[in-house]
Order: sequence, then structure tokens, then C-alpha cells
Amino acid sequence: MYCIIHFGPDTYTDKEWGYGDEDPMIVNPTQFSAMQIVGAAKAGGFKGVVIVAKHHDGFCMWPTKTTEHNISKSPYKHGKGDIVREYRDACNKLGMQMGVYCSPWDRNSPLYGKPEYVTDVYRKQLTELYGNYGPLFIVWHDGANGGDGYYGGAKEVRKIDRSTYYGWNETWGVARKLQPNAVIFGDVGPDVRWVGNEKGHAGETCWATYTPHAPDSGKMPGNGYVKDYEGTEGHRDGKYWMPAECDVSLRPGWFYHKEQDTKVKSPDTLLSLYYQSVGHGACLDLGLSPDRRGLLNENDVESLKEFGDIIKHTFAHNLAVGATLTASNIRGGNKIKFGPGHLLDNSRYSYWATDDKIKTPELVLDLHKKKLFNVIRLRENIKLGQRIEEVAVDAWEDGKWQQIATATSIGGNRLIRLPEKIKTNKVRLRITKSPVCIALSDFGLYNEVRFPQPVFTD
Repeated sequence: MYCIIHFGPDTYTDKEWGYGDEDPMIVNPTQFSAMQIVGAAKAGGFKGVVIVAKHHDGFCMWPTKTTEHNISKSPYKHGKGDIVREYRDACNKLGMQMGVYCSPWDRNSPLYGKPEYVTDVYRKQLTELYGNYGPLFIVWHDGANGGDGYYGGAKEVRKIDRSTYYGWNETWGVARKLQPNAVIFGDVGPDVRWVGNEKGHAGETCWATYTPHAPDSGKMPGNGYVKDYEGTEGHRDGKYWMPAECDVSLRPGWFYHKEQDTKVKSPDTLLSLYYQSVGHGACLDLGLSPDRRGLLNENDVESLKEFGDIIKHTFAHNLAVGATLTASNIRGGNKIKFGPGHLLDNSRYSYWATDDKIKTPELVLDLHKKKLFNVIRLRENIKLGQRIEEVAVDAWEDGKWQQIATATSIGGNRLIRLPEKIKTNKVRLRITKSPVCIALSDFGLYNEVRFPQPVFTD
């Protein structure tokens, strides 16, 4: 989980997309605090933030050499401000990771639509950001691809070839050179793909493998030029390992609007989105919107904190730990290397495996005492790929097994949230469909809690 932070001219004009003619003088936060914003994200359980360094209006939140349309032309800190630097410093102090987004579309630049914009403006902006504000965990791109804009006073519509204009392979090379450990996000990856909606959820079945396809046959797909609906589930036989990111804003809009102060998503809504994104093997990227002061509204802060507390306390205790595990098959009979005990350690890469020909094994967890839970966690050793296609989970009730859940793809993380809490002393996992032998690394049972409390068992 990480957050993408939108703050800039649109915060002051009450828009979502600026036209590009905004006066830099309007950007003047009186109490800007990257520490408060990043700290609120951390309290929510998020591990990093993506900074919107430039949105479609072309205004740069750092003192760039590529355009006059930047923070140094605003009254903020008497023209000596650098918002991106303040976020970098806050992330360093709080132990949070940082990424950046610099919009490829620029409604301010007179060069937009010409080759020179890509080579002399956009890539140079990326070079400044990637070279001066690292280390970055992600560099973020979207499909904003031209239209009407100010364009240095031209005030016209400019269209580009979405397949070729940005020269993505060469543009991505800037990140590969300057931030080799950062993943690159976009509609077409190449490392992390867009899930195809801004609702914050992946498909019930979600494969990390994916092959981007252009809307028109014979053309190369690009950001903003892809069959984005295919990103929701991915492809079982996808050509690339390109897990999904689910982006959604905490408020109805991405930028701050005062009338939305009472429309902040509740902790329960965030929790539901968590299970539909992280719980389906994807990432959750939550949009935060600082206000004109340069702070998150107290409603936003409170919702983040409550959500973070629920996640922290729910997953603090794996109720499966201490259980006796009995597997129907162990690879080569080697319990030390491939036994089900690996499901209860803290490694994502130690695993229970079966013989090649055993594709639908079963596993019984004897909990020894009745325990109450409503969340089941499964993980595969993704170094060996996504293998399992369908599973079922049973609980021992009234002297017999009762099915309580089913799921499809697992991958790096699968969370099954039951409609009601189950109390039982035995749980059975059945792998019901897999093309090859399994490599399962984790099995967890959790009881969703809203505040710190001891774990009760009978």
C-alpha cells in the first residue's frame, strides 16, 4: 500500500485538471507540512508515497530548469521553496519510501505536441526528479495524452500519436539508468500495470501475468492507448510479470475541494477496498489531497488512522500458529525442505510443495482449540510463479466438514474475507485446480478487530 499525493494549482482553483494558464502566484500554502501528510499515510499502514511533481497543467512543484512555470515563481518561501524536496526529507525522517509522478501531458508548454517537448522538456524533467530526489521505489505514469490547453498562449487542441509520441522505451530508460531499483508503473507497465479502473479494486481473479494490447490491431500499446479493461484480471498466459496497481482517491476528487470535507471514505470503505486490492494480489494506491494550507484535513487524517489501526490489529496475530498441520502429500516425502510447517513461518519463499503429479492436495490444520476468525490468508512462492487456479476452505462443524470459502488466483497475497465470523478447531484447505504441483508459502487465519484486544480462545 502506498499513497499518491495531489497538490498544486488545482488545489487553489478548485479544479481537477488545470488548463495550463494558472498564475504561479496562487500557489502559496501557509502551513505546508510534508511531515503531517506523510505521517498520516504512515499511520494508515501505508509504506510509501508517490508525489505528483507535475500535473497536466504543467506546473512543477520543484525549481526546475526546464520551464519558468514552477514553484520558484510562486510566493511560497519567497521563491526558494521546493515541495518535492520537503517530501523527500519527510520520507527520510519517517522511514517511508518515495516515488514521483510527472505528467507526460503539459497544457502549459508551448512545445507540447512537438518532438522537442519530449526530448528537451519531459525527459529532462524526469532526469532532474530521478537524479535529485532518490532513492525512488516507483516512477509513475498515466495515459493523459493531449487535448485542449494553454500551450504558451496558443490556446488550442493538440493531439499526439498515443502509440509513439513519448518514445516510451527510451523514456523509461531514464528511470532504468538513474533509479534502477524503482519499478515503472503505467497502463503498459513495464513493471506494474494499471488495474483498468479508478475504483480501487482488482478482479476476483487477478493474474500478475499480463500482455498489453493496443485498441487497434497492428499498433504498439502505450500509456493511454491500451485495452485497459484487460488489466483488471490480467492474463493467465500473459507474456509479462506485471502485477496490478489499484488507484483510488480518499475523497471523490484527486485534488482538495472544500465541499468534499464530509465525503471522505470511511475506514470501513477503505477496509473493503483493501480486501479487493491487496487481498487480490494487487497494490493499493490511495489518493491524498492536502488543502490550501498544505495540510490534510482532520477528517482525512482520522479515517487513515482508524483504517491503519484495524489492519495493524487484525494481522497482529495469526491464529494458525501453533496448529498441527497434516498434508495429503509432501514433495519427495521431504518434510524439512517441502513440509507444510513452512506455511507458518515468516518467509514468503519457504513453501509446502507436492510431487509433480499431485496437483490437488489437501491440508488439515488442527487448531487444538476453537478459535474465532473471518479472514484467511494464502500466499504462493511467487519466485516459482502463480500456480494455483482454484481453492476451497472447509471448517469442522457439527462433526463434519462444511465449506466456508472458495477462491481463484493467489499469487503473492490472497485474502479471503468471510461474510461472518467462524468458530472452529479444525480447518481444511483443498487445492481444487492447478496445472502443476503447488508451491504454497503461507496460510493464515485472522480475526478482524477494531481496537486492541487480547486473542480469546476456548
